[in-house]
Amino acid sequence: MTETNEIETPLFHAKLTPHRSLGRQGFRTLMYILLGCWFVVGLVFLSMGAWPIFGFFGLDVLGIWLAFRINYRSARQYEEVMLTRSELVIHKVAASGKAIQLKFNPFWTKFAIKRHPYAGVTSLKLISGGVAHSIGAFLNPEDRESFGKAFQFALARAKS
Repeated sequence: MTETNEIETPLFHAKLTPHRSLGRQGFRTLMYILLGCWFVVGLVFLSMGAWPIFGFFGLDVLGIWLAFRINYRSARQYEEVMLTRSELVIHKVAASGKAIQLKFNPFWTKFAIKRHPYAGVTSLKLISGGVAHSIGAFLNPEDRESFGKAFQFALARAKS
């Protein structure tokens, strides 16, 4: 292996995505169950002469559907981290599709992990040239912990 290839060989590569516990099929099932329950309860109120309540139940269903749509839209964001001996590249894509790419020299980059005694890892930051860049902010504390350990090890390996 030549020295150029060795420098450009990825030491670490990860794609960070937000976790969503309810998949598409689960969402459909939940909505059908909610629609069924609210329809039955709405019919009870309708039979008692309280017809406006039936419409308000429809607004509740619409509100829950909108909340899930917004949640799934935000799940489209991701961050891709690639580390070689000569370069660290962070490719961030927002839920809107807007992308930015950050490039760092691994030898001049510091990786900071902020921990809370009860909450675990609260933030991951890359510090280069006196400027801090947050990565993996959308991850849960356990995922931040595992990513942080793996990335910290890889960055130390790149610097050696």
